[in-house]
Amino acid sequence: MALSGARLGGIKDAVFSSANIPAAVAVLVIAISAAYAEHQNKIVSDQAVRADVLAKVNLIRAKLEGNINGNLQLVHGLVATVVTEPYMGQQRFASLAGNLFGESSQLNNIAGAPDLVVSLMYPLKGNEKAVGLDYRKDDRQRNAALRARDERKLILAGPVDLKQGGQGFIGRFPVFVPSAGNTERFWGIISAVVDVQRLYKASGLFDDDLGIDVALIGKDALGPSGDQFFGDLGVRRSNPVTAEVLLPSGSWQIAAIPKNGWPSTPGNAWLLRAIMAAAGTLVVIPFLVTGRLIGERQRNYAELRRLSRRLELALEASAIGVWEHDLATNDLSWDDRVNEIYGKPRDGGPRGYLDWAGAIHPQDLASANADFDRAVASRGTYSSEYRIVRPDGEVRHVRSKAAIYQAPNETLKMIGAEWDVTADVLLNSDLVRAKQLSESKNAELETARAHIEHIAFHDSLTGLPNRRYLDQVLEEYAANAKRDGGHAALLHIDLDRFKHINDTLGHAAGDAMLVHASAVLRSKVEDGGFVARIGGDEFVVLCTVHDDIKQLAVLADRIISQMGEPVYYHGHRCRFGVSVGIAVDNGKDAEAKHLLVNADIALYRAKSRGRNRYEFFTEAMQSEIVDTKRIADEVLGGLERNEFIAYYQPQFSAKTLEIVGVEALARWRHPNKGILAPDVFLRIAEELNVVSMIDRTILNHALSDFEDWSAANLHIPRVSVNVSARRLQDEELIKSLRELNIKKGTVSFELVESIFLDENDDLVTWNVDQIKQLGIDIEIDDFGTGYASIVSLLKIQPRRLKIDRQLVIPIVESPQRRQVVSSIIEIGKSLGIEVIAEGVETMEHARVLKGLGCDILQGYAFGQALDSNGLKAFVRSRRLRAAS
Repeated sequence: MALSGARLGGIKDAVFSSANIPAAVAVLVIAISAAYAEHQNKIVSDQAVRADVLAKVNLIRAKLEGNINGNLQLVHGLVATVVTEPYMGQQRFASLAGNLFGESSQLNNIAGAPDLVVSLMYPLKGNEKAVGLDYRKDDRQRNAALRARDERKLILAGPVDLKQGGQGFIGRFPVFVPSAGNTERFWGIISAVVDVQRLYKASGLFDDDLGIDVALIGKDALGPSGDQFFGDLGVRRSNPVTAEVLLPSGSWQIAAIPKNGWPSTPGNAWLLRAIMAAAGTLVVIPFLVTGRLIGERQRNYAELRRLSRRLELALEASAIGVWEHDLATNDLSWDDRVNEIYGKPRDGGPRGYLDWAGAIHPQDLASANADFDRAVASRGTYSSEYRIVRPDGEVRHVRSKAAIYQAPNETLKMIGAEWDVTADVLLNSDLVRAKQLSESKNAELETARAHIEHIAFHDSLTGLPNRRYLDQVLEEYAANAKRDGGHAALLHIDLDRFKHINDTLGHAAGDAMLVHASAVLRSKVEDGGFVARIGGDEFVVLCTVHDDIKQLAVLADRIISQMGEPVYYHGHRCRFGVSVGIAVDNGKDAEAKHLLVNADIALYRAKSRGRNRYEFFTEAMQSEIVDTKRIADEVLGGLERNEFIAYYQPQFSAKTLEIVGVEALARWRHPNKGILAPDVFLRIAEELNVVSMIDRTILNHALSDFEDWSAANLHIPRVSVNVSARRLQDEELIKSLRELNIKKGTVSFELVESIFLDENDDLVTWNVDQIKQLGIDIEIDDFGTGYASIVSLLKIQPRRLKIDRQLVIPIVESPQRRQVVSSIIEIGKSLGIEVIAEGVETMEHARVLKGLGCDILQGYAFGQALDSNGLKAFVRSRRLRAAS
């Protein structure tokens, strides 16, 4: 019995051990399943968190791109306007730039830097420190500015510290303007500063509910290779979610992690562990309690299968909250998470249809019921999304998925999962709003572009096309005219006496005249014609002419006649005329833009012939222009080669006929044509603005020759030198004269009479006073031609005045002219001014002038203009004759 007892105990142990084997296997399988499930749950959770972070990153990226591109795109229109108006001032620049600043704009300021020096700024207030900034001398901004110029494209730099304070992203637009010969020249830089803080705020980086830590990499738009300029440096080391922010030139990289870092444990980990633990307990305990009892094992197996199926469905639907609906009884079973979503207590109490339907937003209840009924009817998958109203009044968005299931001998049930998707819905709403905002901004940009393009191609005052528009259509217009069997004709129209209206009635009156002129031109030009204002008071008419070009003369006459009629402005009767230059395309292979050049030449001829008329361009005009250019080139070359020299004409005392001085006259020692008088080169020299240089050259020659004469004991008392009106307006004139150390009383400056009007220029008056203080006499040349008044003579108090030769030559034959000259001499005597008569051609002239009381005589009766050596010989020969 003892043996039997021992054997029975062994059998029991064996049976017990063998009974524990399934339990141990079950525990191992459950442990492995739990570990795998937790691992998969961790992957799904991480993916969900990263997807949530990525959605927020994409929203910020879209806002950054939209704000940067939107702000910089606005500036493109301003750049287009600067190309058409390269010489615009601060007021015009501020007017255009001010249109780009709206309530939602992140622009801080816009600066214009012609030749890389900031001189234009909007707004000026608060940015005064930036005016005068030379990009080439600023180490922080030089490279970006030069890069924009050299690469001829927009360069975005930043964030950079601004000279006027704060930080900004700077978009630099290189500006190239048309130049001669279809070339472009570099005008400078337009810099648009986007405020860093406003950009970040508008892009959502400072939102309180952002929920993520963000870093921005790629300073100066260098992308991932650039430096980090926003956010914590630790973000980049924490396996962040990244996205590329595309910019007009380059990119940034945006990196982000959750606010408190990546979660180490999924939020539903403990729920999953509890479910697995419960499942393990339910599986293992029956094994341990019932052993090998078949009935108990089958019941436990069925329970385990039901629980496993429930867990599988919940995992399939990415379950956060799990529920079960008995379709026969309408009973509901909610887990704690579903109760939490609906704001119900976690009491595990029974739920019914009303608990679900009563929480659904009234506007969504019908569609939610329809989704449920459709799933029940088809016994298919249930999927629905709706809003619920929690007991505290908060509205949440819920998504639900479920499948219908029926266990053996059980009623039909629906088992599903439900989770809160409020964040996703709000994110989608934000994305929709961002898209709508972007589309709205694009529409605004398109409107602004069209407006700026219209401004760029039209005159703001008259509404007519401008010079830029004319340049675009000229070639096409000429080609169309030729195709239709005609010729393109261009009328260049300039308003006469327009400046007088501006000066007397103001610019508002001048603007009214320009508007009137544009209306007249529109009314006179037939359909198909093109009218443009190309600047100031200049207009252009383009039209097509066939065989009879006389119709152009008729058109010009109509325009001149209509423009000549009076225009009333605020009670003032205004009159102005027009001069018209006409050029016709002759069919030769020449560029159409030459039409404007030829018409301009014809206009110049019309003005020179008395204005208020028209002239047709001819080949003779072209030749004259070529000759004028040739002479201009030769004049400039002559100045460089010192070809301008002084000739001297003696001046004699009317009483003793002794030499009392000489007048220095400008002559051009032309390498091919010999000695040339001023009538050949003076007009062109005035157009070239080099008369002052010629005056300076003649003065230097005269001073050098005067020293030579003094050393040779010629005893010439003084030398008179002509001084142009432009040289009298030179602020450096007195300084240069002091450096010459001119001996007092040896030099006189001859000033043309037209300089001395009653209202003298302050600088001219000051220069004349200083000249007299240096001991240089003042003489008025060509007196009597109609400009100077007695008041002018009293103000200037010249030492001498010279009667114009046109008055002197007729005095022998004309008593009337003799009386005029006598009156001038009397005026000079009464004011203590010596009187010189030039144009003394005969000794009879000398006799009459002496009788009238003239002091000094000059003319061919006594001697012609001579060079320095010739003058020496002339003076010495007179002495020899006197001695003999």
